[in-house]
Amino acid sequence: MAHSDSTQRFSNRVADYVRYRPGYPAALLEWLHRDIGIPPSARVADIGAGTGISSHLFLEAGHPVIAVEPNAPMREAARDWLAADYPQLTLVDGTAEATTLADASVDVVAAAQAFHWFDTDAVHREWARILQPGGIALVFWNSRLLDASPFLVGYERLLIEYGTDYTEVAERYQSDAQMREWFGAGLRGIATFPNVQWLDLDGLRGRLLSSSYAPQAGHPRHAAMLQALQQLFNDHAVDGKVAFEYQTRAFAGTLN
Repeated sequence: MAHSDSTQRFSNRVADYVRYRPGYPAALLEWLHRDIGIPPSARVADIGAGTGISSHLFLEAGHPVIAVEPNAPMREAARDWLAADYPQLTLVDGTAEATTLADASVDVVAAAQAFHWFDTDAVHREWARILQPGGIALVFWNSRLLDASPFLVGYERLLIEYGTDYTEVAERYQSDAQMREWFGAGLRGIATFPNVQWLDLDGLRGRLLSSSYAPQAGHPRHAAMLQALQQLFNDHAVDGKVAFEYQTRAFAGTLN
């Protein structure tokens, strides 16, 4: 998939992305601070910041954040959500491979839910350039658990049946072995954390439609997909909600 395609494929899904994409567990930053040794004052470049979900995590912990995002609608959504409350936030129009940031200007470079879209060789060079000597790169994802419950098994089947390019996009996240190779001798830590969203039917629908491979209104499979989603929810909801379970995977290290 072309890089230009990946930067624009969420442009018409911003509202659902803002409302229905999951956040990240507080334990992730506890691990970063305690085990990796990053102080809450460290300046973070949040790469592929999207609508600001990951930036919010860092800002809440006290970090000054530069949110680097090439997609204008997503960047504006982050501005609308965060700028008024967090004066330590700076928003930048840039890409992972060409951030526009100065040499040795940040203490941490982070990518949440976006690294798998990047040119990882170019990113390694660019992030090494903008990091302070000894600075840390942090890569993390919410990886949806595919078979942790009958609901999640059914959801995966739904995506395979109705997704426009799901098999191309699905589970593109790098493996532990690939991340070890990318960091090389600089790898400082790997951690995993449980994460879950409890979604009612509206939330489940919005979570689905926030995905770039979910057919939108007007597509021949859109109505049938939503009907199948309704049935899946009816079959598995407890007290009006389903558990959308993830494992948050995190990798941290220096870039030599």
